[in-house]
Amino acid sequence: MSWDQYITNLKADSQVEEAAIWGCEKGAESKWAGGAGLDCITADEIKKLVGDRSAFRQCGPHIGGKKCMLLNDHMDTDGVHSLNLKTAADSDGNRYSICVGKTAKALVIVKGTKDANGGHLSDLTFKTVDYLRKSGF
Repeated sequence: MSWDQYITNLKADSQVEEAAIWGCEKGAESKWAGGAGLDCITADEIKKLVGDRSAFRQCGPHIGGKKCMLLNDHMDTDGVHSLNLKTAADSDGNRYSICVGKTAKALVIVKGTKDANGGHLSDLTFKTVDYLRKSGF
C-alpha cells in the first residue's frame, strides 16, 4: 500500500498546505508518509496526541515543534475520532488550523493554509480516517 497517495489526495484540496500519516501504536510511532512541511513532528508528540490529553486545554500540544491551542477533542468519540487545533501565531502573525484524525493504527494530520476553514479540514480528515478505519487501519 502506498501511503503517499493519501497525502497526494489530501493536498489536492486548495485549503490543505500539508498532510502526514504517522503510526501511533505504542512503540511503533513513526512517519508513514508526508511532505516536508510536517517533517518536524516527533514520536514524542505522537505519543502525547494519543495519550492523556487532559492538560491540552491549559497547555496545548505541539505539532512539529509548533505550539497549538486545542479547539476541541473528539479523538475518542465514535464517528468523529479527531482533534481540532490552531497553531500559535508565526512571525508574520499567521495562525493555521490543524486537524488530527485517529485510526486504530495511525494518525492523519492535516494542516491548512493560513485562510483554511477548520470545518473543511475536519471533513477532509474524517473522510480519510473513516476509509482507513473501515480498511482495518
